Amino acid sequence: MPPMSRREFSESLLAGALVPPAVNSRHCAVIGAGVFGAWTAHYLQRAGYKVTLIDEYGPASSRASSGGESRIIRCSYGPDEVYTRMAKRSLGLWADFFAQTKRDFLRRIGVLWFANPGNEYAAQSREMLRKVQVSFRDLSFEDLERLYPQVHLPTGTGAIFEPDSGALMAREAVQAVVAEFVEHGGTYRHAAVRTPSGKGSLRAVQTASEDSIAADAFVFACGPWLGKVFPELLGKRIFPTRQEVIFFGIPAGDNRFLAPQMPVWIDFSDNRGMYGFPDLETRGFKVAFDLHGPAFDPDSGNRIVDPEKVAAARAYTAERFPALAHSPVVDSRVCQYENTSNGDFVLDRHPEFENVWIAGGGSGHGFKHGPAVGEYMAARVTGSATPAVEPRFSLASKGSRQHRSVY
Repeated sequence: MPPMSRREFSESLLAGALVPPAVNSRHCAVIGAGVFGAWTAHYLQRAGYKVTLIDEYGPASSRASSGGESRIIRCSYGPDEVYTRMAKRSLGLWADFFAQTKRDFLRRIGVLWFANPGNEYAAQSREMLRKVQVSFRDLSFEDLERLYPQVHLPTGTGAIFEPDSGALMAREAVQAVVAEFVEHGGTYRHAAVRTPSGKGSLRAVQTASEDSIAADAFVFACGPWLGKVFPELLGKRIFPTRQEVIFFGIPAGDNRFLAPQMPVWIDFSDNRGMYGFPDLETRGFKVAFDLHGPAFDPDSGNRIVDPEKVAAARAYTAERFPALAHSPVVDSRVCQYENTSNGDFVLDRHPEFENVWIAGGGSGHGFKHGPAVGEYMAARVTGSATPAVEPRFSLASKGSRQHRSVY
């Protein structure tokens, strides 16, 4: 079957076609129980495969890029139709999953994008949201002053508001997907997998405890560990970076920083690359840095927040949210992004193993896309035509120098 065009690929993401059941029951091992791995295991299981899901630290552990309290789910991606469609598709799949399993880790509290007048990315986002039929509202500076008086913005700033988007409770969401997978007969193994050797067809992976796990196909969804598992192939193509998050306490009895009075927010009004969340589950008002931090080791990296980052977050918060200027830090954490050279995912076959696949490169924006990535990877492993191959997800399109183009 000839490959689909990029437009056909984008449109197929919203088709909702399930991966067809496998004729014969086959076994796939998925290494990595973060959001990409969990959803890949889920869809392979639905395709009729026997699936073993493996993780060395546990699903959405504190070391994982999928760990932590919350992640944004939004559809605005400038002119990037592939990711806008994937986000819309995933938003529906997350909602369906939580409804079916009676687990509620999706908070549809809206996402608010601040942008300067004439901001090209915002204009492109509006155009693409209309094309893909994602609900949004344009807010003027006067609208923002009236609706969100707790936010201090430069005069003339406008915003895009996505009312159906919001926050995913990250750790709990991934663990819910894994729990559902196990409840339906999937196998979870707590184990560290060694780097495969050889080429051709991989028959089994070896664990650090010298166990052997055999399968017909393997998907490595190891996030920031991909460069360690495949050092020659990915060591210079996956860039884990240190990313710091600060939680500020809100004033006693003050509802202005709770949902729905305060949605998830992303600030494109200057070049500081800040985003955050209202106080969810009484954790505090979350302020985070989207600009890439220094290189980081997910196994041994120091996860104590740098005092300079606390000071930078406090200075920003005092300017943008004046009522929190003197609020105490009530929590903080260091996580990591797992970046590719350009921010596109890497969802491709290993070039030396015909039955090994790689799923990674979340690049700080991947969590929301977990369901669509799971569908995509299951289609690759099973040979289904839906969704079609997207060239931007190929390993060949990833370089060894960072030049971010996806936000």
